[in-house]
Amino acid sequence: MNSHVEITGQGQPLVMLHGWGMHSGVWHPLVKRLAQHYLLYLVDLPGMGGSRPIEPCHLHSIADEVAQVVPGVSDIVGWSLGGLVAQRIALNQPDRVRRLVLVSSTPKFVSSPDWQAGVDPANFSAFAESVNHDYKATILQFLTLQCMKAKDSRYTIKQLRKIFETKPTPTQTTLQRALHILLETDIREEIPNIRKPTLLIHGDRDTLVPVQAAHWMMQQLSMGFLRVISGAAHAPFLSHSDQFVAALNQFLEPQV
Repeated sequence: MNSHVEITGQGQPLVMLHGWGMHSGVWHPLVKRLAQHYLLYLVDLPGMGGSRPIEPCHLHSIADEVAQVVPGVSDIVGWSLGGLVAQRIALNQPDRVRRLVLVSSTPKFVSSPDWQAGVDPANFSAFAESVNHDYKATILQFLTLQCMKAKDSRYTIKQLRKIFETKPTPTQTTLQRALHILLETDIREEIPNIRKPTLLIHGDRDTLVPVQAAHWMMQQLSMGFLRVISGAAHAPFLSHSDQFVAALNQFLEPQV
């Protein structure tokens, strides 16, 4: 097994999957609160954080790798790319999933003539270019923008900067392969096959994954629930953490 997992807390198992180019440390501002009610499995996706790269590297192989660390039947939270991985696990290995929480996620990240709820391909290419030029500066700038609405944004940003220094930087190969997954993946036709209770948490100001994607998914899911957080962008768990935790607890109903 190549995946690095940090296990902390007590209660029902809750697997947490981070977004592109990052690592599980992005959840740390929430850990103290969540660990009171959940046994957290903070997973580094392959090639990121403390997890080794895998070959071949595509959405199916990443989902299979992560599924190996999912304890029994678990609730899974996936943010952005992590949400795409969570969807693939629910489709490929539904017996491992109890409930899903998809944060700022989508079945298709890039827009096309038949899908306007994605990022413009030109903007996607510009982001990829900035990552090639200076990965760390690009990621920290992105996180800073996401935290701007937080009550304690300066503290959160400082904390995240410190956390990101604690784990290795992903290789350019890992970053490019993960970007390719975001660019090429389109699982819209499979979404109705996700037959697990699914909570969609989305910011109404998300420019990377427009909120229309969440509304579309709601219509396709047989057991879908939508919580739109006003004023939040692509990382509502950082900018609006109180509302995020409240929505999570209401859906998962932890034993308190």
